[in-house]
Amino acid sequence: MSGPQGQAPRRLRVAFAGTPEFAAQALRAILQAGFTVPLVLTQPDRPAGRGLKLQASAVKQVAQTAQIAVQQPLGLRLDGRHAEQAAQTHAALREAAPDVLVVAAYGLILPQSVLGLPRLGCVNIHASLLPRWRGAAPIQRAIEAGDARTGITLMQMDAGLDTGAVLLEQAVDITATDTAASLHDRLAALGAELIVRGLDALEAGTLQPHPQPEQGVSYAAKISKTESALDWTQPAETLARRVRAFSPWPGTQCALADGTMIKVGAAEALAPTATQAAPGAVLLMQPAGLDVQCGQGILRVTRLQRPGGTMQSVAQWLQGGTDLTGQTLA
Repeated sequence: MSGPQGQAPRRLRVAFAGTPEFAAQALRAILQAGFTVPLVLTQPDRPAGRGLKLQASAVKQVAQTAQIAVQQPLGLRLDGRHAEQAAQTHAALREAAPDVLVVAAYGLILPQSVLGLPRLGCVNIHASLLPRWRGAAPIQRAIEAGDARTGITLMQMDAGLDTGAVLLEQAVDITATDTAASLHDRLAALGAELIVRGLDALEAGTLQPHPQPEQGVSYAAKISKTESALDWTQPAETLARRVRAFSPWPGTQCALADGTMIKVGAAEALAPTATQAAPGAVLLMQPAGLDVQCGQGILRVTRLQRPGGTMQSVAQWLQGGTDLTGQTLA
C-alpha cells in the first residue's frame, strides 16, 4: 500500500488490533499517513441494534474499506479454549510480518507469544496519563474521580496490565461539563494524532521509552450496569460527576416513589443550602431542573427519561403535568 499522493511510501509495516470507534480513528490516521497495514485484528461481529443483527466493529469496517485482511479470533492464547483460532491468527501475523503491532481498545489480552512477534514489539494507545488509570475504563473513571486532566499515553506493551514503558504522552484538561462521550471524542482524535507521531519517531529511530513512575498507580475497573443507580446519601458533587462519567453508557437512574425507574441524562451540583430534608427528597421541580437533596448539597437534574420514552429536558417533562416536588427518590 503506497502513501497518499505525493508522499513516499513508509518503510514500517504496521499491523493493527482494535475494535470500537476510538481505535478506528487511529487506524484511519495510520492509513492516511501512508503506513502499510498488512493485517487487522478485531473482535468478532456482535449483535447490535433493535434487530440484533450481526454488526462488524468500527475497526473492521475501516479495514474492509481499505481492503486489509482481518482476523477475528475469540482468543489469542495457544493453550486456551480457542487455541485453534489463536494458532490461525499467530500464523496470519507471522505471514504479515509487521514491524510493529499497534493496539487500541482491542478487548483481548495479548499473550507473550503475540507480544514477541513484531520486530519492534507492540504499542498501545491508552486513554490516560499512565500510571494513573491503568485498565478497562480510564475515561469514565477519570471523570468520576474529579480529575482535572487526563490524556493519551503511547506505551510499549509488556505482559503486565498497562505497565509497559511510556513512549509518548500528551495531556488534555477535563472540563466541568465533559461527559464520557465528549471526552472520548477528544481523546480518540488525540490518540490518532499521537500514534502517527509515534510511528514517525519509531521509523526514524528517535523514540525513547522511559519506565512508568512507581508512584500514582491507579486502576480503572470495568464499568458495570449495577453502578448506574444513584445513591442520594452521597454528595451532590459526586453524583454530578457520576452522571457525566456514565453518559452515555450505562447511564444513571433512580426510582420514583411508586417504584418507576427513571433515567438521569444530565445534572449539576448546586451550592449547598440549609435544609432539613432527607437525601432523595425532591425540593423543587421547575423548568430549570429537578432539585434533589443529597447527603451533602443539592443535585439539579436537568434531563431525564420515563420508561419507554425519550430523554428530555425537565421543562418538557413538566408539559406532561407530572410535578415531582415533595416526592422522595430512591
